[in-house]
Parts: sequence; C-alpha cells; structure tokens
Amino acid sequence: MSGLGVGLLGGLVGLGGAEFRLPLLIGLFGFAALQAVIVNKAMSLIVVLVAIPSRLLAVPLADVASEWTVVINLLVGSLVGAWIGASWATRMRAATLYRVLAILLVGIAVVFAAEHVGALPPVSLPPIAQAIVGVAAGFGIGVVAAIMGVAGGELLIPTITVLYDVSPKLAGSLSLLVSLPTMLVAFFRYSRDQAFTVLGQHPRFILAMAAGSILGTFLGALLLGVVSEAVLVPLIVGLLLVSAYKVWRHA
Repeated sequence: MSGLGVGLLGGLVGLGGAEFRLPLLIGLFGFAALQAVIVNKAMSLIVVLVAIPSRLLAVPLADVASEWTVVINLLVGSLVGAWIGASWATRMRAATLYRVLAILLVGIAVVFAAEHVGALPPVSLPPIAQAIVGVAAGFGIGVVAAIMGVAGGELLIPTITVLYDVSPKLAGSLSLLVSLPTMLVAFFRYSRDQAFTVLGQHPRFILAMAAGSILGTFLGALLLGVVSEAVLVPLIVGLLLVSAYKVWRHA
C-alpha cells in the first residue's frame, strides 16, 4: 500500500515518486540511511525501465530523436556525477548521510515549488555556454540522484525545460533517457559496497513496493488534472519538508 501511495503522488506530479519513497524506507520500514538509498535506487530503476516504453509511445520518436544532443550534453556530466555521488554516499558516516538526505529533500521541495509557480523561465545561452552549463547541471543532478537513490526526473525535467526550452512533455521523455544510464552507473558503484547485500535480504519487499509504485504512477497519471495544482503543490511541498525534518532527526 505504501508503494501504491508513493506512486500515486508521483503520478499526480509526473514523477516516479522516489523522493517520497526514501523517507518511508527510513522512517516506516527502518532501513539504515545507505541501505534505504540502495533499495530506493533499485526500485527507481525498475520503475524507470517500465516507464520508458509507455513514455516513448506517448511522445513521437522523431521528437525525442531530434533532441538527442540534449541527452548527450546532460549525460556527459551526469554519468560522472552518479559515480562520484555513490562513492560519497558509501563513505559518509550514517549521521552525515541522514543530514545530507534531509537537505536534498528540502532542495527538491524548493525546485518543485519554483517550477510550478512559474519561477523558472527558459534561458537563452550561446551554444558553447549552454553545453558547459548542461554538463555542470548534469553532474549535479547525477550526484543528487545517486545519493538519494532517485531517478532524477524531479531535477532533470525543469533543467531541460529551462536550459533547452523544451516542452515539459518532451522533457519527461528525454529525462528518462538520461536517468537510465545515470542510474545504472550509480547502481554499479553501489554494488561494490557491503551494504548492497540488503537487496538480497529483502527481494519480495522490493518487488512488491516497486510494483505498487508502478501501479500508483499509472493511476496518478490518469488522475492528472483532476486535483487542482493549488491544492497539490502545497501538499507535495509540505510532505517533502516534513519528510526532510523526520530524516534529519534520524541523524
């Protein structure tokens, strides 16, 4: 049920819901910080793999292919960022990781609110400057996604719409093409850490919660537009901030 709720929230805002799942793994199910990140990453990977075919069907392949440079530009930075972010997470003390996760949840809330109130208009940059900023943004997103165990869509989509002036619908598809390789790099780096054994200890739980997240995401997408943004945005921001507070207390 928790997976379904996470997916439903994510679907209502066009995301996978991993940013809501992480606090539940820590607070409700009692996973240690690094274990929660790895479990969250595994579930996020499953959700993204399922979402890619349906997302590509929703957006013409020609439209996605026409923006291949956007994907490459962001990947140059995000792949490196994912490896470094996962390395940092495995080396942090548990108390430090809890605090970092709490701060990142607050950051996600700020970006989410700014995006939905129209505070992130597209910017026009010369090609070289745009490429440099794209690599830097990709690196930062890769680090954050690796440390939180998320796909990164909550940061990739606004980055793509603002930096490359792409429509949100197309940006959603492009973000998945950036997310998948980035997640695989972080996942491989985590596989070298002893905490990775948590996946073998809880396979049924991981598959059940991932399945609930996938179902909830589809249901949330069907309800998209039914719930007013005037209600949804403050609710999501409030949940993220409360989650950040609870994760911080674990430190």
